[in-house]
Amino acid sequence: MSQFPAVPRIRFVLVGTQHPGNMGAAARALKTMGLARLVLVAPEKPLDEEAFRRSAGAEDVLGGSPVVATLAEAVADCHLVLGCTARARRVQLEELLPAVAAQRVADRAGEGAEVAVVFGRERTGLTNEELQLCHAAVHIPSDPAFSSLNLAAAVQVLAYEVRMRLLGVQPQALAAPEADPGFREQPASHDQLESFFGQLGQTLDEIDFHKGRAPESAMRKLRRLFLRAEPSEQEVRLLRGILADAQRMARLAGAQGEGG
Repeated sequence: MSQFPAVPRIRFVLVGTQHPGNMGAAARALKTMGLARLVLVAPEKPLDEEAFRRSAGAEDVLGGSPVVATLAEAVADCHLVLGCTARARRVQLEELLPAVAAQRVADRAGEGAEVAVVFGRERTGLTNEELQLCHAAVHIPSDPAFSSLNLAAAVQVLAYEVRMRLLGVQPQALAAPEADPGFREQPASHDQLESFFGQLGQTLDEIDFHKGRAPESAMRKLRRLFLRAEPSEQEVRLLRGILADAQRMARLAGAQGEGG
């Protein structure tokens, strides 16, 4: 068992990995830093002999890695999702250096939240749609003249930084807090936020908010706003109640219009 209570709440997620050996090397990178949760999202090839050979002692981490179909499924219960990306994309996210990202990971996991650090495909990284599911981006400042970083090497950099942040915090500060009325409300999970965003999009359509304009731009801005605010479960329930009333009023207005 890890000396850090936060560790079981930290997962590293590999999306669409193309080479099985990289999954094995990533598992080894995690185990050397005392981390053990690896999630595989739709790898191009299944784990094979090379993958376990390159795990070199971390066969338990690799063999225990769940395989899921989508990134949304992999992070559904998470309260913080950080996506590692090598270049700027159309999705505007707060961009963090590895040390800053690792501090955020350690802090949130220490508070009892589930946390995910996400890595994309070797050649193309994470798609814009996948980055939309992240709260912030992590950029490793490699040499621009030769910026391509091996997937397992990138995992090693983040795993190392996370371990350093854990070593710099008192173990008792990382323990899950006791039930306390003064403790802040539990932040909403990724799945709860995605359900809220779905209802928000439907409501904006029903009240004709977009007035014929494409909704994508407004929704991107609203997603950034709410992800930055990190609403709690109770706050999301309140917001969804407001949306439900707005939808009800829109339906009544529509029915009256048809009746008139």
